[in-house]
Amino acid sequence: MHTAHCEHDEGAAHPGLKGRALSRALATAESRCQATQERLTGPRRRVLELLLEGDGPLKAYDLIAAFGEAGAPAKPPTVYRALEFLERMGFAHRIESLNAFVPCRLEGDRHAAAFLICDCCGAAEEFEPDFAPGRAAAEAKGYAVTSVTLEARGLCPACR
Repeated sequence: MHTAHCEHDEGAAHPGLKGRALSRALATAESRCQATQERLTGPRRRVLELLLEGDGPLKAYDLIAAFGEAGAPAKPPTVYRALEFLERMGFAHRIESLNAFVPCRLEGDRHAAAFLICDCCGAAEEFEPDFAPGRAAAEAKGYAVTSVTLEARGLCPACR
């Protein structure tokens, strides 16, 4: 995902979770699943773990290739079903313009997803936008907004 003119190490400015932070994030996901009577099955947990460990957005084929602990790839339907579940539960987001997935870095219930995407290193940072004016405008026109994803492109601080 690194472009040729990017001068810093890939992932250096946007590291994935490791160690205790990763364990805590997976335990939180497990608790949220139990609270809603859902199951964080082995394949779902593995895909979430890969997303959380990643240094940036991951495409489905990257997840398929990295899925097996012993290096064996997963069957594509396994990963796609896991991604659908993780998106539905609010544990992951799909970045449409990259056709890639990232873990949700914001705590709490479902929210509008917004991303700052670096055109140099490919990092995607999630933030919570104030979409209230947009939602109000949509409702005034009779629309019932069910989800919002905002993508803004530019350069991250490390690449600037």
